[in-house]
Amino acid sequence: MKKRRLGNSDLYVSELGLGCMSIGTEEKSAQRIIEAALEEGINYFDTADLYDFGDNEKIVGQALKDVREQVIIATKVGNRWNEDRSGWAWDPSKAYIKEAVKNSLNRLGTDYIDLYQLHGGTIEDPIDETIEAFEELKAEGFIRYYGISSIRPNVIREYVEKSGIVSVMMQYSILDRRPEEAVLPMLQEYGISVVTRGPLAKGLLSDKLLEKASEKGYLDYNYEELRTVLPMLKEKAARTRSFTEVALQYNLANPVVASVIAGASSPEQIRSNAEAVRSQPLSDEEVAVIKELTKASIYKEHR
Repeated sequence: MKKRRLGNSDLYVSELGLGCMSIGTEEKSAQRIIEAALEEGINYFDTADLYDFGDNEKIVGQALKDVREQVIIATKVGNRWNEDRSGWAWDPSKAYIKEAVKNSLNRLGTDYIDLYQLHGGTIEDPIDETIEAFEELKAEGFIRYYGISSIRPNVIREYVEKSGIVSVMMQYSILDRRPEEAVLPMLQEYGISVVTRGPLAKGLLSDKLLEKASEKGYLDYNYEELRTVLPMLKEKAARTRSFTEVALQYNLANPVVASVIAGASSPEQIRSNAEAVRSQPLSDEEVAVIKELTKASIYKEHR
């Protein structure tokens, strides 16, 4: 599988990454999914301290321990579970980040994290303090690089201008083109990569199409619009391809995208996604058709 450079780092990530939140808590089943990913050439595994109260990190670390030097482990910080685990609170403070990283390292069973990401963020956060925490962790050797996971253009802009982030993880798909206007050009200008999540738009951009549609619609699309646009996309943009191929290749067609993160709950799903990523890239004409059929959405005000 092809790899792309993550920002200005020396990390080269597979074009398809595994979103580990979906692998479940049954260790043998999760291990089979991760082994299938490795067999397909995936080297990028994304988890978070929030997932399954940290158990996801434990499972990922255990499954990857024998190939640790050959893979890139990304995890996230900032959401702090309540003591009774009934919910979590947002905490981007330096003290919490520097405490949380040690817990993540312990659960992952590793001495370092390749990519440590802030798991959200608002403009009211103590951003300078948060950046200081990441920079210190990098200098201390606990992390190699850092990034943020955010859909807020104003927050992303703060980190772009003030920090040494190498990547931004964000939701992006054919049905969610919000990043194209406000964010992707800015990140490309600064040499910062995008790692995308939600490329299949909750299954709407798979071959199941409207089976996955809700009466509430999806983002700017109401149900009736989905009934119109999805078959049109299938007819005009996915004539000789699976819809999954088109969806994943649409993300990869943007040069600022380094990797597409897709979840998988079975080895078969991994293999199908990998085949889609290894398929023929979209032509400029195919990308233009997709853009013509879909909405160039814009972000509503986020703080």
